[in-house]
Amino acid sequence: MTEVAAPTSDPTDPAPRPRRGRPPAFDRDEALAAATRLFWERGYEATSVTDLTSAMGIRPGSLYAAFGDKRALFEEVVRRYGQSPVGAFVGVALAEEGSARAAFARILREAAAIYPDPSHPAGCLVITAATNVTPQDAGIQAQLRDLRNRNVRVLEDRLRAARQNGELPPEADPKALAGYFATVVQGMSQQARDGATAEDLARTAELALRAWP
Repeated sequence: MTEVAAPTSDPTDPAPRPRRGRPPAFDRDEALAAATRLFWERGYEATSVTDLTSAMGIRPGSLYAAFGDKRALFEEVVRRYGQSPVGAFVGVALAEEGSARAAFARILREAAAIYPDPSHPAGCLVITAATNVTPQDAGIQAQLRDLRNRNVRVLEDRLRAARQNGELPPEADPKALAGYFATVVQGMSQQARDGATAEDLARTAELALRAWP
C-alpha cells in the first residue's frame, strides 16, 4: 500500500485555531496524593467523603465521576501506595538482594527508616488503614487482611527457597520465620504511629535479625 502524502499548507488558509475543550477540573495525581494522606492518617472508616473532597479540592460529584465512590477511591489509593517506594520496599528488597538474609535485613532496616519518616504519615497504610470498620465496610478490612497475608506468603516462599539452597538449615521453619518477621514489621508500623523514632526502630530491627537461624 502506498503512503498518502500529507497535504501542503496553503498560505491563504487562516491560522489554525486552538483546540477547544474543557480543561481537567483537577490534577488526578495531586488529588490521589491528598486522599492517600488522609486515609493513611485517619483510616478508612474515619475518613468521610466530605473530608476527602475538602482535602482533594474537588466537589463530591467530581469524586464520584472520577473515582466511583469512597471504596473505589480507597482501592485505587491502595494500589498506588503499593507501587510507591514507601509501599513497595519489601518486594524491592526481595527482588534485588542476592541472599534471603540480606533481603530480610534490608526489609527490617528500611521499615525502621520509612515508617517514622516525617515526610508522610507514620506507619504503613495497608497495616493500619482498616483495623476497625463497621460491618458494611467489612469487605475493605478483608481486602487489606488478604493483602497482608499474601505478603507473608511471599516471605515464606523466599525462606523456603533459602532452605532448599542451603542458606537456612534443614530444621528451619519458613512459615514460622515468615510469621515472625511479618509480626515484627507490623509492630514497627504501630510503634511508629505511637511515636517511636527511626533510632528506636533500628534497634528493634537489629534485635529481630538475631532470630535468623
